[in-house]
Amino acid sequence: MAGMSMPRKRGPGRPRKLPVAEQRALVLAAAGHVFATSGLQGATIEQIARDAGLTRQAVYELYGDKNALFAAVVEQAEEQAYAAIAAAGASDADLDLKSWARKNYANLFDFVAGHPDALPLFQEAERTGNSALSRLRKRLALVYTEASGQRWAEFGVEPGRADTALVTMYFAMVESLVRLNWNGDAPDRDALIDLLTEFTIGGVLRLYSQAPEVIARVR
Repeated sequence: MAGMSMPRKRGPGRPRKLPVAEQRALVLAAAGHVFATSGLQGATIEQIARDAGLTRQAVYELYGDKNALFAAVVEQAEEQAYAAIAAAGASDADLDLKSWARKNYANLFDFVAGHPDALPLFQEAERTGNSALSRLRKRLALVYTEASGQRWAEFGVEPGRADTALVTMYFAMVESLVRLNWNGDAPDRDALIDLLTEFTIGGVLRLYSQAPEVIARVR
């Protein structure tokens, strides 16, 4: 997965000089990029082994087969993403709603932008029947809805189950903006984060004041 610190690679034919844990780290890092760029079907153990600086036999001994390796890569990516994003979502109890939302948008934006292999990997997982991205969104929604619910209450807003739907929408918007083809230079990062913050926070408040039945039907 791009953005990770990778152990130093060794040349093929010398894998036994490396501890098993280091070999696994090399293979997972290389496989994350290969699966993200080539997909499960297009990826080969040979390519992963070459990129990891290990032999094909070493990769098979560590993970058994390509499907097992793919599952391990996706699991690691999910846990890394959850740890990085959830930590920010649950922190900073002193921030007001808008400041908290903006910080979390920035954190999401930076994670997606800083890990370009993450989304393609999760999307490939979903395509092949591994619901890692859906699972990640649900896990993060639990963290975000608890923290955001406390802040919405200050405005007299009780979104209930609608908050989970809103959080899922927030994630999807960030993912789309980061991956959007702007036909030239992308807008300033902070401008996009401000746009997301004002659009979502202001939008929900307008719904409650002008069309409360919309969220009530979801709640």
